[in-house]
Amino acid sequence: MAINKIMCACGSGLGSSLMVQMNIDDVLTELGVSGVQVEHSTISDVQPGAADLFVIGRDLEAFVNGIPDEQKVVLVNIVDKDELRGKLKEKFDAQ
Repeated sequence: MAINKIMCACGSGLGSSLMVQMNIDDVLTELGVSGVQVEHSTISDVQPGAADLFVIGRDLEAFVNGIPDEQKVVLVNIVDKDELRGKLKEKFDAQ
């Protein structure tokens, strides 16, 4: 699965998802990954086909049952860049 678009989602689509988007931008730069569109939105926008990879907090995991595991990253701590880096690296290495 090629990852061309990542969607970060939170309850309102404004606060934590924007912060996670900024962290993803930083991590992708650190990993040398370019050409990936990253956006933030509300959890209701998480639908198959809306993105190649979805990043959410653990508290919202139940809301994305219809998304296959290989297309989602569930963060235990949304501010932990090390956790994010490790999980994104795993996804990009699997491409």
